[in-house]
This record gives sequence, C-alpha cells and structure tokens, in this order.
Amino acid sequence: MATDRSLATLLRALQSPSSEQDASRLLGSATILLTLLSNPFNITLLTSQLLTAPAIWLTADGLQAESGLLGVFNTAILEKISQEKTLEVQAGIRAREGLGKEAWLKAVVQGADKKSPRWKHMLVIGGLLLGFGNHDRNGLPKILRRTLESAMIKATNLALQEIKDEGDPSRASIPMTLGYVFDVFDTSAKSQIQHDLLLPLLVETMLFSKLGLRWGYFLGIMDVDVAQDANRKFGWSTNSSSYSQVQHMASGPIFSSFGSLSRLVAFCISNMKDINLVYKTSEDLTAFTKSLCIQWQQNKLSEVDATEQQVYLNEDSINKSLPLLWHVLKSTLFAVVIIQTSLLRLVVAHGVKPPLHGDFYLIQLVDALLTKVAPFVATLALHTLRNLYFVSFRYDQNAFSQYNYVYMSSVDILSSYPAQAEAFLREIQGHGTSNVPEHPHERCNDLFFMNAAEIFAICLPKTIADELFIPIASQYLRVGNDRRLIESFEAAHSVMLAVFSCPQNHKLVTKYLPFYIATLFEAFPHELSSRQFRLAIKTLVRITAPPSLISETQPFLSCTILEMVYSRVKDASSEHALPVTQHGVSNTDPALSDKATLVLTLMDSLPFLSIAELQEWLSFTAESLHSVHDPTMVKQCQKRFWELLSSGEMDVARAQICVQWWNTQGGRTSVLHGESSIDGPFMSGALGEISKL
Repeated sequence: MATDRSLATLLRALQSPSSEQDASRLLGSATILLTLLSNPFNITLLTSQLLTAPAIWLTADGLQAESGLLGVFNTAILEKISQEKTLEVQAGIRAREGLGKEAWLKAVVQGADKKSPRWKHMLVIGGLLLGFGNHDRNGLPKILRRTLESAMIKATNLALQEIKDEGDPSRASIPMTLGYVFDVFDTSAKSQIQHDLLLPLLVETMLFSKLGLRWGYFLGIMDVDVAQDANRKFGWSTNSSSYSQVQHMASGPIFSSFGSLSRLVAFCISNMKDINLVYKTSEDLTAFTKSLCIQWQQNKLSEVDATEQQVYLNEDSINKSLPLLWHVLKSTLFAVVIIQTSLLRLVVAHGVKPPLHGDFYLIQLVDALLTKVAPFVATLALHTLRNLYFVSFRYDQNAFSQYNYVYMSSVDILSSYPAQAEAFLREIQGHGTSNVPEHPHERCNDLFFMNAAEIFAICLPKTIADELFIPIASQYLRVGNDRRLIESFEAAHSVMLAVFSCPQNHKLVTKYLPFYIATLFEAFPHELSSRQFRLAIKTLVRITAPPSLISETQPFLSCTILEMVYSRVKDASSEHALPVTQHGVSNTDPALSDKATLVLTLMDSLPFLSIAELQEWLSFTAESLHSVHDPTMVKQCQKRFWELLSSGEMDVARAQICVQWWNTQGGRTSVLHGESSIDGPFMSGALGEISKL
C-alpha cells in the first residue's frame, strides 16, 4: 500500500511543471518505484507518464531530460537484475516476490505507447538494452533480447522518418541514444537501421548543432576572454563565461559520446546506398574544419607558438584552461579522422575491384566511385586534414594510424589525377611573400604544404616544382637555428631533395643545385645535423651520377660534389663533437666531429659513383679517414667502411672493384693503418709519384 501511495504522489507531481532540481528528484523517485512496483499495470502507467510528464519535459535544458530518462531505465534494469540475484532461494526455487525480470521488461516496454513520440520510445528501450549489455549480456533470453533489439530498430527508423524542423528535440536525442546503445546491438540489428536517414543527422548533431561543436564558433567566443594580466602575459581565465561554455559542451552527452558516435557514422557510411551522401559528408567535414580553422586563426591564442607558451601565457592558462581546450580539439580531430577514414575505405575498397554482378545500388555506387568520387573525396580529405593541422601538429601524427591512413590514401588517390593534384596544391600554396611569415598559423600551413609537396613532386611537371615547391622551400632552408621552425627546416630540405630526385626535373637540378649545395655547406654543422648532412649529400650524388639524365650533360657533377666535401675535410674541426640530440637526431646516433661527418659522407656516396670513378674515390676516402684524430671516431669510420664493402650496398660490378682494391691495391693497409695506397714500394729506377707529373 505504501508503494501505491508513493506512486500516486509521484504521478501528481509529474503533471505540474517544476524546476530542474525537482525534475531530477522526480526521476530518482521514479527509478526507485520502477524496481519496487509489483503490479505490471502500474509499471506501464508510470513509464507512460514519464514520457509525457510536464514536470520533466517543460523544464529540460539541452538533453538533460533525455539523458536523465535513459539513465532511469538503465539504472532500474540494473537494480532489477541485482534484486533477482540476491533474493533468498530455497531448494533452488526463486522466491515469488514481485515481478520476474521478463514480466517487468514487458510491462515497461508497453508503457512506450502512442501517447509519446517514437524518439522517446528509444530512451526506454535503449536504457533497458544498455543495462543488459553492460552488466549481464547473457542474463536475457535470446528471444526476448531479439524482441527488444527489433523494437529499438523499429522505433529508430520511425523516429528518423518523423523528424521535423531544426527545432525538433529528436534531432539530438536520436544520435545521443544510439551513441550509447549502438555497441550493444548485434550485427544483424545494426544492418536494419536506415543508414541513409541516420548519417546526415549524426554529422549535423556532432559538428553543427548547438549541443555539439557549433561550427567551431566556441573558439571565436573565447577570444573575447583572452586578455593580458598584470605581468603582460596572455591568459584565458577559468572564471570566464566562454570557459564555462566550453566546459559545459565538453561534459555534455553529445561530446562525451563522440567516440561511439564517430564509429556509428563510419558504420552508416559503409552501409549507405545513396552515393550523394558521400559528397555531402565530405563537404560537411571540410566546411566544419574550415570554420574551425578560421575561428582559431582569429583567436589571440593562435599567435603564440607552441614552443613559446611559457613566455607569453600565464601559468593558470597553461595548467588549467588550455588543457580543456586542447582536449576538445584533440577529440574533434579523432572523430573527424575516423569519419574520413570510413569515406576513404569505401572509395579504396570498391575502387580496386568493382563487382560484375550484384545489387543494383552497389553497382551504381562502385561506378560512381571509380569515375567521380575518388579524386573529390581525396581532395576534400586533404583540405580537412590541413584545416585541422594546427591541432595534429602538436601531437605525434605517426602514432595515430587512422590519420596516416587518411593522409597517405588521399595522396595516393590524388596522385593518379595530376590535374586535380595541381589544383589542390595551388589552392593551398603559401602566403605569397618572400619571407617566412610571422604568424604561427601561417607557418603551420606552410609546413603542411611542404609535406604534401614532397610526395606530389613525382607526379607533377617541373613547372609546378619551379613555381610552387622551390620558392617556399627556399625560405625555410636557413632557419635551422630557430627552434620554432625545426620541422619546417627539415621539410624544406626534403622538398628540395624530392624535387631533384624526380626524372622530369633534371633541368631544375642544373638551375638550383649550386644554390642548394652552397646552402648545405653554410648550414653545416651549426644548423644541419650529421645525419641530415650525410643524407643530403648522398642523395645529391645519387641524383647526379650515371645513369641519371643530368649526368648526360654534366658527367662530372657527382665528383664535383664529392670534391667539395673532400676539400673541407682538412680544415674541419676534429675536437668538438656535434650534440647527438640536435634537430631531433636519435640519442642512439654516435657523437661525431665535423671532420668525421665529412669522411662518412664520402663513404655514403661511394655506391653511386660510376665504376671508372669508384677506385679513385676509394683511395681518397681511405686517405681522409685517418685525418680524424679521435681513436673512437676512427673506429666508427673504419666500421662504416667495412660495412660499405661487405654488406651488399655495392652492386656486383662495383663490389668486384672494391675486392680488388682491398686485396691487391693497398686498400686494406690504407684503411686499417693509414698508409696511402698510391705510395710505393716502386721498382728500382721507377719514377716517384711527383716525377710522373
């Protein structure tokens, strides 16, 4: 009787509008009553009233009512399961108090009647499924579980068809509910959702709605609250209204379930039938990230380089407010990349092997993917990654496999369409000035451009490299001493080497090689590390040595480069070792002096020389080896020389020359003991080396 009186009191309270605190209290009371009621009609009545009660729905803010109601039924079923397990059982027979679990479930589901819309039915069934899925997946008979899943799918599909204008609360409630419940569904149940209707709604809710990321406008709102303090340092106060808004957004049910929602979007993409959704979803991702990028660029915080935060930002911002901002942006990056991955997988999977027979929609989809969609999706994917590069730049992209997949797949697809690749690069080309830009965001965009240029260089004509790649790379070739620009500095050198390595750019080698070599020698050792210098010279020798096209018109160019290295060995420093951590060099790299680096550079280049020039340079390299005075470095050089001769870096013809030089022409003695292989002994009466001249 006490339970019945409590039910009557609760039902009266549900009919009167109340404050948010009262609504929360009412939901808590409803949760308790649902587990205590023994009359199925009362359970059905309470469920029906909860879905229409003015006290809950008229005072709700955002998704508080929806998430609260989902929690009511989730908690109730968990408590019901717990009650059944703890009931005193005698002789293996369960005590007959209250309703059994199955009868209770049926009574609750019957409360989702015609008095309430379908999207509210999802809250009831979703809460029940969520409780079983997380707590006792096998505690529900298979038939009843399938019935619940079928009811959930039916309610979802009907709710999707009933969606009205932008003010309809179901537009956010449906994605929120599915975000929680989707992982509980069986595969067969997932495939029955109307993916073509659900996909646009999910993307809209996550990226554009006021309960989601709001087009990224929160970055523009917070700029008003970024101000200088008494110490002339900028800060974003945790007491500001914008911080409270971002905090509220980050703790909301939509953002909190971004991981599951992005996986749900990916599933919808892999099962959709409307090809136009590929276009729309790609465009939506690019539009959102462009808006986010613009908002960031207009924010005062974007003017602070990541390496200078301690100089220009106060401690409270660094330790309290900014971690929240970067958490939001990082989660956004992950969600967008997961969605973009599914789009590219659709293109790649169906673009490799189109079906000859099968479903009409599948054949139509594959035909479109092969002819139109692939370059479109790839281009927009790269635009999306560029727009988010101010976020991914701060983290290790190589550790994010899906990011690498999106980037490399997009580049690979676009490389097959040179016209579209050229249009993309012209669209994102740099700032148009002859100097390195001052704004960190512009430098970040330049870095993305150079990384893309390095890969696209092989598939584009030399005019593009001459007009776009070399000018922007030239600006960053001498900034190695600026710790803010270390990655840009390395990317610029990579672009130059990539351009020189392409066969179609052999004329550019003649035009720009003198400038680049002079830059290399000016930058070493203060700006270029040992590893970087050796790699650059080795690459240039390989590019200019036979059988390259440049060697036909400039046959001595490779030897000239080595002569420039060799001439600097004598005057190079032997005393001061280069720091092994300079410019990101691994700590496992041995410490090398300038002289040792130049000697090793000569060794690295030997496999690329012509056979006619190899023997001469073997002797010169061995002679220069012992100009290194440090015994440890000498051993390192000797080890590298032996590795060069014996590890297979030389081809068969060059290896034969090396064997002869080592065994019969004094190479072994010269390398190990420092005696020149071109000095005697001579026959009696023979001319010395000087007399021969």
